[in-house]
Amino acid sequence: MENSLLLLDMMRTFLQMDEKLRERLQQRGWPSITRSQSMVLANVANGVTRASRLAENLGVTRQAMSQLLADMVKKGLIELIPDPDHGRAQLVQFAPQADGIREDARRVLRDLEAELEVSIGTQQMASLRQAFEQLA
Repeated sequence: MENSLLLLDMMRTFLQMDEKLRERLQQRGWPSITRSQSMVLANVANGVTRASRLAENLGVTRQAMSQLLADMVKKGLIELIPDPDHGRAQLVQFAPQADGIREDARRVLRDLEAELEVSIGTQQMASLRQAFEQLA
């Protein structure tokens, strides 16, 4: 990867981590979730609650996002609540019954971070965290 592009390497690593997260959640007994569903959950965890913004972030149409959200409601991952600021609009939030998978996801993510730290070393991990904090 000597001449590779850093952003592509970051994307590849992110996708690998997402794959590991979804696999480990399934190993813990949770139903399989798709990458798209995982990306919606990550966005909601980061405070994105409007379907239009979720669609934009995932690069899909609003109609596709509506279908994805409807499927996730059926799975009990999210719920749609009325948006107090916009009459007909709805906000996306985690469903109460999704607390268990959210906690397991946090545990898995902590485990993956620990594995990454073992792989690259404590000093590199600290540098990586510092670099991302500067970008935020």
